[in-house]
Amino acid sequence: MDTVTNNAPATSVADTVRRQMWSVEQIAALFDLPFNDLIHRAHEVHRQNFDPNAVQLSTLLSIKTGGCAEDCGYCPQAARYHTTVDNEDMLGVDAVVAAARAAKDNGATRFCMGAAWRGPKQRDLTRVIDMVKAVRGLGMETCATLGMLKPGQAEQLKSAGLDYYNHNLDTAPEFYGNIISTRTQEDRLDTLAEVRNAGLHVCCGGIVGMGETRRVRAGLIAELANLDPYPESVPINNLVQVEGTPLHGIAKLDLFEFVRTIACARITMPKAMVRLSAGRQEMPEGIQALCFLAGANSIFYGDKLLTTGNPEAARDRDLMDRLGMYPLVPAGVKREE
Repeated sequence: MDTVTNNAPATSVADTVRRQMWSVEQIAALFDLPFNDLIHRAHEVHRQNFDPNAVQLSTLLSIKTGGCAEDCGYCPQAARYHTTVDNEDMLGVDAVVAAARAAKDNGATRFCMGAAWRGPKQRDLTRVIDMVKAVRGLGMETCATLGMLKPGQAEQLKSAGLDYYNHNLDTAPEFYGNIISTRTQEDRLDTLAEVRNAGLHVCCGGIVGMGETRRVRAGLIAELANLDPYPESVPINNLVQVEGTPLHGIAKLDLFEFVRTIACARITMPKAMVRLSAGRQEMPEGIQALCFLAGANSIFYGDKLLTTGNPEAARDRDLMDRLGMYPLVPAGVKREE
């Protein structure tokens, strides 16, 4: 497949976006539009801001798996739940670099590193900083999700060359307590403030399919869109149910509702990278194509997404070929020919 250099945001959306506030009622009205009308509107917004046939390929590696002290109801890495995910040691820098190099060779331009921590201890952050420097040295865009950050830690990551920090809001404020009790959503917002103040790009989204109502989904999108500025990167996850977690066995979300969520994210955050994230393995190819039409322009690429499955790279390449789509190369990322 050919690659293109696209107009993916190279700087904060604060530099390019005039702030617009969205009410929950306004976004609920978007959700309620006839499906074709909503997708048409979202695609028009997407086409105005991005190459509609380009998708950024990202790879996510769990650098520290399991043993987390939090009680997020969706997560098999929580130590308190009885799942098949074990508490593993942190990976070494060489293993992370090897994984990043393989991801790059397979077409990925963005490499994300995730750790199952409430927040990193300084000794652990020092090792992550070495990983960030090494991966950035490969010419890849870098992202990390390490939990809550203490003052000064975001600045250290920025100095190491980190591009994005991921910290999801997960769901709307009024539903948050149904999912997590070991930290508040305000804790998450505090970390996002640390990230933004350090000059890092923000990667922040949420999870749908956790038993929430459509209005709760509208509330999540409103909260994301009303961040000042809104995130440069917005991952939209469909719950992957894992046996042993509290959310295992709940009714699954209608996939057209998931597409609607992608569309609402695109309309309200027009210059953000909207990332089709967890749950993609369970989506038929037709639904994935609708997500691209609705404004998704990034996928996590490979055979695993932290601890749950993800479509294999060859299947992804085949789907993109059949759709006439190609990899997006963000400004500032170098690709070897």
